[in-house]
Amino acid sequence: MRSTPDRLLRSEATRQRATFLELFLDLVFVFALTRISARLIADFTDGQRGVYAGLGQALLLFLALWAVWSVTVWSTSWLDPDAPIVQTVIIMTLVGAMTMAVAVPQGFGTRASLFAITLVTLQIGRVVFFHVAGHGRPDPQQSIRILFWFGLSAPLWVVGGLVNDGTVRGALWTIAVLTDYAGLFLGWPTPRLGAQRLGVQMIAAEHLAERYQQFLLIALGEAIFVIGLAFSGSEFHNDQTGGFVLALASTVLLWRIYFHVAGGMLGAAVDRSRNPARLATDMAFAHMVMIAGIVLTGVGFELFIAEPLGHLPAAWLIAIFGGPVLFLAGRSALEYQVFGRVSRSRLAGLLAFGLLAFGLLIPAALHLKPLTAGAVAAVVLLGVAAADARQSRHRSPETPTPPY
Repeated sequence: MRSTPDRLLRSEATRQRATFLELFLDLVFVFALTRISARLIADFTDGQRGVYAGLGQALLLFLALWAVWSVTVWSTSWLDPDAPIVQTVIIMTLVGAMTMAVAVPQGFGTRASLFAITLVTLQIGRVVFFHVAGHGRPDPQQSIRILFWFGLSAPLWVVGGLVNDGTVRGALWTIAVLTDYAGLFLGWPTPRLGAQRLGVQMIAAEHLAERYQQFLLIALGEAIFVIGLAFSGSEFHNDQTGGFVLALASTVLLWRIYFHVAGGMLGAAVDRSRNPARLATDMAFAHMVMIAGIVLTGVGFELFIAEPLGHLPAAWLIAIFGGPVLFLAGRSALEYQVFGRVSRSRLAGLLAFGLLAFGLLIPAALHLKPLTAGAVAAVVLLGVAAADARQSRHRSPETPTPPY
């Protein structure tokens, strides 16, 4: 009979679908996204932190949480998620991510140390547990690589969480995030050991693709939560009802644009890739950008539902226009990763937002209403979705052709 460590790696017979425990873990990240949205909504409305400072802080907190989720997904797409050691690590991640999520509202204030120490303990603790419980298997050198890079960023996270100066904390955590993501992107290059991405031996393509798709649906669900919360707390006036309908329609368009062809063919793309580990890494970054865009778009929904015909501060366009721009940028990157090209509809949508934001609307922001800006964003998204539909009618079914 084989020992437990030998059964850590996935086999051909291992099921590809996400386990119930993995889906349970995702519920924590639903909560985390709602906390980040709440921070951003407060930054755009009460101005205590300032919009730009609040955006930067929320971005750092989001990137830290995304790194935790990404490493977990890559691990379970390479290792057997039904193995007791792997399930234990998922539960550890659930507890740690929930603690981080609870700390998000004051993640740059009184709970900064809790957020940072939990993050460092979770990231290092998972690797150490894997190494000890698995008796150094399946890849002891990979554990050393990851610990080396976490050892570089850990002091920055901890010291940043303990200092009382917000500017210093922001600088230290920015360097820490850049360090963590450099390690993820490069495969944790380490002296004498070189670099190797997670899952280079074998990736369960269907599982990995499904996990990315599920998290994007989670982000859309969080946007729906924001829409419902904003509208249920309103007076149900006609203008607010219009904002509610517009926000729901925009969410449907985001879903449609994502899943049109490329978003539904991630597994086939990974299977056909000459370098699946690299493609999996790049897909993670593309989804990260799209999900950040959805969260920011949801903040824009809250703004124009709550104050549909009020004054439109120019900063609100960061959410109302910037969210869809981030989404389209990430979706364009994903399309390139799947097909080796980018549709003109994506580029046209990005160009339209650029012209509207910088050429037309910012000078006229004092004369626009939030609901009008939201309607303009929805029209651009509708144009992208309509162009996709026209292309589908005139183009034969495509086969994924990853560029690498």
